[in-house]
Amino acid sequence: VQLVESGGGRVQVGGSLRLSCVASGLPFADYAISWFRQAPGKEREGVACMTRYDDGTRGDNRHYSDSVKGRFTISRDNRKNTAYLQINTVTPEDTAVYSCAVSGTPRLKRTTWTWTYLYDYWGQGTQVTVSS
Repeated sequence: VQLVESGGGRVQVGGSLRLSCVASGLPFADYAISWFRQAPGKEREGVACMTRYDDGTRGDNRHYSDSVKGRFTISRDNRKNTAYLQINTVTPEDTAVYSCAVSGTPRLKRTTWTWTYLYDYWGQGTQVTVSS
């Protein structure tokens, strides 16, 4: 199993970028996908999660941390085994290494999706640096 992130880089305050996470070696559609970030000297923070199926009939299955709600959007394309994180209106506080992770457990819910031990596989991460 492999998760490979891309799309990071340097961006100015107020700018945007889109991160991608390509999965291989697993039935991607059967897994929930989340994005976490870790800034220097800080704990890893869950920023966005999407549970397994996005067929438009299961209601709102996206979850966001309060710090990114309204600015970040998580999405996925199961045909491409790829998840995305659209990041808008960046601030210096968004500087971090962003990693994707997948979970096959049904325990992943609105109240538990930030629990890192529930995730089965992690990517290596991509650096996002916001400059003023």
